Order: sequence, then C-alpha cells, then structure tokens
Amino acid sequence: MSDDATKYTLFSRARLRDLMRRTGTGERITTRQLAADIGIAHGTVGGLLTGAVQVVPESTAVDIAARIGVDLLVLFIPVCRANPAPLAVVHADTA
Repeated sequence: MSDDATKYTLFSRARLRDLMRRTGTGERITTRQLAADIGIAHGTVGGLLTGAVQVVPESTAVDIAARIGVDLLVLFIPVCRANPAPLAVVHADTA
C-alpha cells in the first residue's frame, strides 16, 4: 500500500510524549533523535507533539512506532476518507 493511500493520526500526543520518555528499550529519546533515527524532519515529530501536524504517511507512522518499540496501533489511528469513492459496477452483456 502506498503512503498516499493510508495516512495516520496520533492516538494521543500525551502517549507519544510518555513513550518518548521511556521507549521499549527503557531509554529516553528526544524529538531530534527520533527524527534523525528514522530520517524525517524534527519539525514533523515536534508538530505531532504540539498538534501542528495532524497526519503522517503510513511509512512515517510505522517508523516512529518501531523506533519507540511499540506496535503501530498503540500510537496511531488510520485515517480513512469520509466518503470513499463509489465502486464501479460492471454489467455483463446478456445478449
């Protein structure tokens, strides 16, 4: 699935903050360290923590969760379209 297809939003900014204080390995990680480790701008991580960044691509959400040491859905919720595109109906010729 491409990053354009699925975006993720944080379940809770406080949860991300708490998990950054004590990652899965027991270490603390800063916004700059987290961003550098997964190859994104530190402003993205900071924006997630302040609410300035509302959604991130799937790959970013996966990388953040993995670096912190938790399952994706512990930190993020998938964001779906409110009104998905209608399915195309194909009619078979009956002639």
